[in-house]
Amino acid sequence: MPAEWEQHAATWLTWPRPNGISFPGRYKLVPPVLAKLVKLISEGETIHINIWDKELELLAKRSLEKENVPMKNIHFHPFQAYEPWCRDHGPMFIAQPNGNQAIVNWGYNAWGEKYPPFDLDDSIPGKVATARRMTLFEPKMILEGGSIEVNGNDSLITTEQCILNKNRNPNLNKQEIESRLINFVGIKNITWLGNGIEGDDTDGHVDNLTRFVSENTVVTAVEPNTSDPNHMPLQINRNKLKQKFNVAELPMPRKIEYKGQRLPASYANFYISNAHIIVPTYQDPNDDRALDILSDMFPSRTVTGLDSMELIWGLGSFHCLTQQEPA
Repeated sequence: MPAEWEQHAATWLTWPRPNGISFPGRYKLVPPVLAKLVKLISEGETIHINIWDKELELLAKRSLEKENVPMKNIHFHPFQAYEPWCRDHGPMFIAQPNGNQAIVNWGYNAWGEKYPPFDLDDSIPGKVATARRMTLFEPKMILEGGSIEVNGNDSLITTEQCILNKNRNPNLNKQEIESRLINFVGIKNITWLGNGIEGDDTDGHVDNLTRFVSENTVVTAVEPNTSDPNHMPLQINRNKLKQKFNVAELPMPRKIEYKGQRLPASYANFYISNAHIIVPTYQDPNDDRALDILSDMFPSRTVTGLDSMELIWGLGSFHCLTQQEPA
C-alpha cells in the first residue's frame, strides 16, 4: 500500500449532510472549512466528492465557489453516505504486484455499531471500484482507514484498543487479523500501539496519535502534563515506537470540551496532499509549534494550518475527512 506522502492521483471526500449526526446544530459552520480544505488540495490534484443528492451538490458548489475553488478539478459522484468521515468508510487503494491499482473493501460498522444506520457508508468502496473500473478485494473484516498507518515499505502501525476491539471483529483473533493485514495491505511488519487519546469515539485511531513522515521516521503526539489522562498512554506509545523508528514529538493542544465531553483534538490528524501538509489548528498556543515541527519534517511541501475548531465538534478533522488515491 503506497505511503500517503507519495504522489496522489486524487483525493476522495464525502460532503457532510445538514441532518447528519456529526455536526448537530453547527452544520452551517462546516462547509466553509471544508471548502478551504478542498481549495488547498485542489492546488495539486483532482478531487472526487461523494454527494447525497443534487440539492446538496448545489450547496456544496456554492461553498466551493465562494472560496474560488477551480471546479474543473472537482468531480461529484452520487454515492450516498450518512456521515462525512471518508477515511473510514471510503475506498482503500492498493498497488498490485502487476502495477495495477485495486480497492480493498474492508467492512465498515460505524466504529463498533455506535451510529446506525451505516449500510450506505459501507457500500462506498464498491461504488468507487465500479466507477474507477478497479478490482475489488473483500477481506471479510471490519477496518477503518484511520485505524492504520503505513510507510509504503512493509511497515504498518495500529492500536490494540481499536483493531482488537470486540466491537469490530469478535470472531477473529490477533493472529487472524494480522494475517489479513499482511495479505491485503501488502505489509510485513506490524507495530502495535496501546490506547488512543481521550474523547476519541473510534476507540483509539492511530491517525490521532502517530504518522509516518518517511519510511523510518514518525511523528507522535505527546502530553507532558502528568495529570492529563493522555500523558501515560502517549508515553507508552512513544516508547514502543522508539524501539523501531526515528521519533519526532508533536505537542497536544489544550483540552477542548463540549458539554463535559473531551473532544479528540490532535495535530497528528494532518492530511498530506501533493501541494500541502494541511494541519488542524485549534486557536491554541501550540498551533505554531506543531506547524514548525511538521515544516521540518516536510521541507518540500508547504505546511498550512487550517482552523479545525468547527470540525472537532464532530470528533474528527482533516485526515478523517480524506482518502488518497495514489498515482
